[in-house]
Amino acid sequence: MGRAAFPYSAGDVEELVAELVAIDSVNPALVPGAAGEAEIARFVAGWAEDAGLAVEIVEPVPGRPSVVATARGEGGGRSLMLNAHLDTVGVAGMAGPYEPRVHDGRLRGRGSYDMKGGLAACMLAAAAAARGGLGGDVLLTAVCDEEHASIGVQTVLERFRADACVVTEPTSLRVCVAHKGFAWWRITARGRAAHGSRPDLGRDAIAGMGPVLTGLTELDRALEERVHPLVGRASVHASLIEGGQELSSYPERCVLEVERRTLPGETREAVEAELRGLVARGEPGTLEGEVSLVREPFEVDPDEAIVAVLRRQASTVLGREPEVVGETPWMDAAFTSAAGVPTVVFGPHGAGAHAAEEWVDLASVRACAQVLLALATEFCDAPP
Repeated sequence: MGRAAFPYSAGDVEELVAELVAIDSVNPALVPGAAGEAEIARFVAGWAEDAGLAVEIVEPVPGRPSVVATARGEGGGRSLMLNAHLDTVGVAGMAGPYEPRVHDGRLRGRGSYDMKGGLAACMLAAAAAARGGLGGDVLLTAVCDEEHASIGVQTVLERFRADACVVTEPTSLRVCVAHKGFAWWRITARGRAAHGSRPDLGRDAIAGMGPVLTGLTELDRALEERVHPLVGRASVHASLIEGGQELSSYPERCVLEVERRTLPGETREAVEAELRGLVARGEPGTLEGEVSLVREPFEVDPDEAIVAVLRRQASTVLGREPEVVGETPWMDAAFTSAAGVPTVVFGPHGAGAHAAEEWVDLASVRACAQVLLALATEFCDAPP
């Protein structure tokens, strides 16, 4: 099989990242009325077609497309998925969020770090692979909605598979083999509305939530002892609380939203048992709890083939052995891994995810793309 060369200059990388950042792709599930992914999906699809990739659009919800662009292999090799998300969080507090600015090799703007730099690296590597005559396919999956419910990657995985996957969330060119998951709980306390002068008739739902709040503090202290060597400790915290009607009434309802951050190896059943334990602290019949969302943690064996090849090729391209790490935020890697696709996370350097100041290091975007291409060259030329 042929060997693919990386044909893109530093100027090419800067131009592509700037074009991506200039497109508003704020997730409308986070900011009602926001632009969503349609425009950036059109750009990625057109760019990929011009680069010789076979493009398909997967649209789980009208106006919320994902792009799958494939560099077809010559046959006989393993397939590799390169995954990035198209959407960003909102831009409140940002000055010129869609006006990419470059200074000292850093490109600033919304999504530059999370994760249009990683998206650009995937695009460049896939386009270079299309020229290289590799044995297996390289699939670029540019998905919608990662910042909310991940409908994009879930729908893509219903139709597409690969022998391995790299998610290019920013890792500062380190090899990420684990990240935390989370569960969201909703706990409701029921009271009885009455005039504030009639304690004989009223029952205070807000006060009824007190045992739960005390229990959360105790649970979080217990979780301090539960530590993963790469991602740190498990945790739980109260995120949102609301209740009551007006100052002179007994509140009939109080709702508490809780986030429980989970570690690789923790099960949904065990976390649900913790929730039941909190609800049992209240007076009988006054508290109820439900799990509103679960996102599983992620972990891959450091000896998995995709991890070993990535580490080997990154060492060659970067001139140093990349650090193996875990990350605390949740990523779509959990979905690709759960679908049976061995997955590793590797992306560029920068800072400012979800912050008013966000930037990506352009040299690291180019280095990331070079590593991805070298990885594809070795991985996709090997038989399945």
